[in-house]
Amino acid sequence: MRPGLILVAGVTVLALWLPSPAAEADRAAVRKALAFHASFDGQADADFARGDPKLYTASKFQRTDAKPGLHRPDVTLVKGKGKYGDALHFAKNEKAVVFYQADKNMGYRDKDWQGSVSFWLSLDPDKDLQPGYCDPVQITDKKWDDAAFFVDFTKDEKPRHFRLGIYSDHKVWNPKGLKFEQVPVADRPLSEHIEKPPFATGKWTHVLFTFAQLNSGKPDGVGKLYLDGKPVAGIRGRTLTFTWEPSKAAIMLGLSYIGLFDDLAVFDRALTDDEVGLVYNLENGIKSLPK
Repeated sequence: MRPGLILVAGVTVLALWLPSPAAEADRAAVRKALAFHASFDGQADADFARGDPKLYTASKFQRTDAKPGLHRPDVTLVKGKGKYGDALHFAKNEKAVVFYQADKNMGYRDKDWQGSVSFWLSLDPDKDLQPGYCDPVQITDKKWDDAAFFVDFTKDEKPRHFRLGIYSDHKVWNPKGLKFEQVPVADRPLSEHIEKPPFATGKWTHVLFTFAQLNSGKPDGVGKLYLDGKPVAGIRGRTLTFTWEPSKAAIMLGLSYIGLFDDLAVFDRALTDDEVGLVYNLENGIKSLPK
């Protein structure tokens, strides 16, 4: 809503104007691109999904014993503690994983794939996280370094750095099969490190990343990381080949994460800078988008 001043009976008062047609068109365009949304308001299952809306729990990363529902005692829905309404709270670092099926929800395409992933985090990384890497979100059908997306907090730096990873098929980005430590830094499919990311106790930080030109067969793949609506890091000029078996791909949440997590959304295209700002400024989160 845009505030304005109007004159009523000789008195100037504050009025609320309806959003402009252009603003409504922007919101409608973002809503059209929405493929998945989990608000965590009253339930762990997604509010909207092009694929399976159910949240699953598995005892370990391989997810061979997955069952529907939230079955990690340390992960709970906390009422009224979210950025918008309720939220997921991760209390411990556990091997068990909670996840959504990526099939259809991520809109996988074997040619010219693009998309965006959005969510909110609340934590102090240096006080809350245990030693080691932490991936608030990781999306793959195999391993963290084989056709995978993730954002992570690094394990050793103080303060903990934050970054985006978009790893193509392992044989594409690491054709010599080197150990990770042997791969030159410039060849690792990671964004620049954000050395002082804006996370803090009692504060919600918006995280969104986009990807485009995946599976183009050319070194033109790109990814962008946004924090609080602003672009902060990127991956560019890479051959980003993702050979997925979609039925095995998962959107995994809270790997070694301790903190609050809210309003997860996936879009079927790379949002523009202006659209990312629109998502960041939505008054009631993704639920604010027109039906």
